[in-house]
Amino acid sequence: MKCSYCDSENKLTDQACSVCGAPLHKKRPQLKEYVSLQDSALSFEELKDFHTYDLLVLLRLVREERSKSYNLMRTVQKAPEGAEIDKGVIEFGESEYRFYTARMKLIEGLLIDRMGYKPKRVDDKLLAALKHRMESK
Repeated sequence: MKCSYCDSENKLTDQACSVCGAPLHKKRPQLKEYVSLQDSALSFEELKDFHTYDLLVLLRLVREERSKSYNLMRTVQKAPEGAEIDKGVIEFGESEYRFYTARMKLIEGLLIDRMGYKPKRVDDKLLAALKHRMESK
């Protein structure tokens, strides 16, 4: 069995590489074909197996949804005095905002562990540069 880190040959029964000590049976993160906002609801254990590029795309989606939730929540809060707004609508908007804030912080934490920082903005330029670096290796 080849080590996915140092490319040296090892016995099938080995748990760790005899050269570098890396685990032999651990899968490295692979790029996903498609990342959607629904992926943000996955557990920490599932998200930590995402590729860094996919985490950046997911962070971008979560930040956009969080902004929409915040803007909706503020619109409802600024409604005129006479407007009848159901308490359920207000609570839903606030819970959505809290949910996406928590998911955003989780994804940012994973990115800090991998990259050493959280990107201030995830734009097309950042994603294109990362994609170019991945393809040139």
